[in-house]
Amino acid sequence: MDTIASLFSFITTPVSWVIVQFHSVYGAIFGPDTGWAWGLSIVSLVILIRICLIPLFVKQIKATRAMQTLQPEMKKIQERYKNDKQRQSEEMMKLYKETGTNPLSSCLPILAQSPFFFALYHVLNSIASNDTIGVINERLLESAQKAHIFGAPLAAKFTDGADKVEALGSSITDVRVVTAIMIILMSASQFFTQRQLMTKNIDTTVKTPFMQQQKMLMYVFPIMFAVFGINFPVGVLVYWLTTNVWTMGQQMYVIRNNPTPGSKAQAAYLERLHKHVIGHSKVSRRRDRAIIKAIVAKGRDRNESERKFINGLTKAGLAAQADGTVIKSETAAAAQAEDGAPATTGTPKRQQPKRQSKSQRQSAAAKAAGEHHEPKTSLTKSDEPEAAKPAAAAKKGGAKPGNGTRSKAQSGQRKGPQRPKSPSKK
Repeated sequence: MDTIASLFSFITTPVSWVIVQFHSVYGAIFGPDTGWAWGLSIVSLVILIRICLIPLFVKQIKATRAMQTLQPEMKKIQERYKNDKQRQSEEMMKLYKETGTNPLSSCLPILAQSPFFFALYHVLNSIASNDTIGVINERLLESAQKAHIFGAPLAAKFTDGADKVEALGSSITDVRVVTAIMIILMSASQFFTQRQLMTKNIDTTVKTPFMQQQKMLMYVFPIMFAVFGINFPVGVLVYWLTTNVWTMGQQMYVIRNNPTPGSKAQAAYLERLHKHVIGHSKVSRRRDRAIIKAIVAKGRDRNESERKFINGLTKAGLAAQADGTVIKSETAAAAQAEDGAPATTGTPKRQQPKRQSKSQRQSAAAKAAGEHHEPKTSLTKSDEPEAAKPAAAAKKGGAKPGNGTRSKAQSGQRKGPQRPKSPSKK
């Protein structure tokens, strides 16, 4: 580890200078030898680095979105060339080149933080070894060794022996309790950050190896932090816990305000946006207009949440425009004024007739046939002469009088004239 950290020794001087500048500010408030002064200096270093890395974080989000968009195409390539790994890799690289995406772009913030992390580790390890480094002279070195966070020295580790911990002015119990709590918090924050990315901000409609990979990282990263954390000084644990909390908060902000299309976070965002637009009948924020513009441009390719959002606006008498704005729809407003209920604009939706059973269709056909052949007369059934009944029955049913046949067609009988039966031979 020291060999790897020494490779980044070129940045130890700037890192130590930044820590000393923050220490001079916090030392005037809390005292130069306190753990608050040195601990807050490390926290401020993390915040400064993460602010400088915001452009890379934005690039990481765009790269991750681009990779999620390519998941269906990547899955097709994997299925097509599942028996030829070389051809599969060539087609993948070709796809990345055509779309201008880079899988390593999602790792940019972590890679950019690595020099600062190893430089800070090198600085704190030098403090524990009683060696001056960068701009930290002997006076600052002695002050840093006296600094304790909840009883644990900044340069102490979980694996340090009792003699080394006592030389730093602490007990091994305090060091191990504090480092164990910080390692647990560090691993838990990493797990929660990855979990909220998996459960809220990934399009669950597409099942790809990328999702399985992210799910595996959700469990692997916390274990890695727990294993390597026992070899980190307390100051480095403060650094990683702070950067994990920053990442978690930054990701929560992005998921809430710029979710991935097709994810649960997008459904929640569009629901909030729908309530806001209905209440104000306009879109005030530029970010909301950009999202509505993208939804309108998709047309029939909208997902379920986007279609629900557009239909909700239509029912409320509003219409989303191509530039992302929302205007009142005259067609929907007129329909609402007529019947007092919201109506959708455009052509009405066709309704399929209710399917009838076979007996219902035959009964309706028999009834229609009876109404068509019924003679128009003013006589009722009770007033009809007895002599006319057999003739009327024969005319109406097409059968011999007195054979007892009904006038209406029976169930399953064919329409029209029936073929007479041949006489039976005795």
